[in-house]
Amino acid sequence: MRIGGYDKLSTVDYPGEMACAIFLVGCNFNCGYCHNPSLISGDGNYIPKEEVMEYLKLRKDMLDAVCISGGEPTCNPDLKDFIKEIKALGYKVKLDTNGTHPEVIKDLLNENLLDYVAMDIKASPEKYNEVTRSKVNLELIKSTIKILKTSGVKHEFRTTYLPVLNEKDINEITEGFVGKDSKYFIQQFRNIITNDPKYHNMIPHKKDEVLAAASIAKGNIGLCGVRGV
Repeated sequence: MRIGGYDKLSTVDYPGEMACAIFLVGCNFNCGYCHNPSLISGDGNYIPKEEVMEYLKLRKDMLDAVCISGGEPTCNPDLKDFIKEIKALGYKVKLDTNGTHPEVIKDLLNENLLDYVAMDIKASPEKYNEVTRSKVNLELIKSTIKILKTSGVKHEFRTTYLPVLNEKDINEITEGFVGKDSKYFIQQFRNIITNDPKYHNMIPHKKDEVLAAASIAKGNIGLCGVRGV
């Protein structure tokens, strides 16, 4: 298990819960805007799983949940066993994912190992490869969305509103990918730390532009929240 880091106490990674956020190394995307670029392939300096598990055992009276993020957690073959160990301690588990491994998500859901799933929808179909700097099978993305929407498990979809995205992209994402009756968030882009230097020099959308995009999303799905503005 390649653990790149963990936040011992987080009030933002799991909605409504006091959580520990664990960041796994490895990702099948190479997004230029990624604010955790060291987690894409890793630098070899990993935190022992035993250290994290010992912390979780000691803080059961203070924490309610664990958020497993990345990188892309579903790239890790040990993910299921890791979650089982965490669940055995009595914690709720939230998983952050890019949705490219629907079979992994389905398996975890079938075994009741997930209490919340947050899926990033990176871009509109025509910009997916550009934003992720990867060749993406969009059918896998659609499959994961369908699995989550029919799972009965709490979940959300979210998009970081990059400068290379516009209202047309948000319309296509919410109308074509997400659909009605889903919890969806638009997140403000941050240019403080990025994987690709060109994103570091890009200017985030203004607040009114983010809200305008959210209004379009609401028209398609009935609900859209914003974060980071």
